[in-house]
Amino acid sequence: MEVIEVNQMSPLVWAYIGDSVYEQYVRNYLVTNTKYKPHKLHIEATKFVKASAQAKILEKIELKLTEEEKDVVRRTRNTKNHHLPKNSNVQEYMYATAFEGLIGYLYLTKQEQRLENILSLSIEYVNETQKSD
Repeated sequence: MEVIEVNQMSPLVWAYIGDSVYEQYVRNYLVTNTKYKPHKLHIEATKFVKASAQAKILEKIELKLTEEEKDVVRRTRNTKNHHLPKNSNVQEYMYATAFEGLIGYLYLTKQEQRLENILSLSIEYVNETQKSD
């Protein structure tokens, strides 16, 4: 898929695929770095993928984003979404969606190195946060 085609998609489509890419990355990380059983894997994965965690990750990495990435985040965050969050407030949900949009955009535009960098930073941040709790 060409970048021009990706840019013509709704940012919510980026978030849709980004949600999947991020969850797969988190699951792979947990399976390869722990010896947890499936139920514990699920509980741990939730700590990474819940909206509040994703919103905090975005806040943490925002200064490290390029102008293009900031634009992707802004476009995704500002896209009208008719889905109401279940376990977070609206602002957290908007920022979590923006984080997923960034992940999806990088994935769809095949920016693998940058995607890996941001995913790695997100894992580091959640791990740091858990240690301090």
